[in-house]
Amino acid sequence: MKIVANDYKEKEVMKILREWTGKKQPDFGKDIGLSGMTVQGYERGTRRYTFETLMKIAKKYGYTVTIEKK
Repeated sequence: MKIVANDYKEKEVMKILREWTGKKQPDFGKDIGLSGMTVQGYERGTRRYTFETLMKIAKKYGYTVTIEKK
């Protein structure tokens, strides 16, 4: 699967990444060293995640993060 992150809000990207794993927020958070409440905050847009968090998710689940100049 592939998404263009520019087409989504930050909170939507996090939810998509989690849904691809098939995990609930608490289990997803545990896998990357965070609480389920933190993941919930990311998905609601009440908390912001860092690039470091995004890379941690990518490494854990084998996702590729690509930045492309057009």
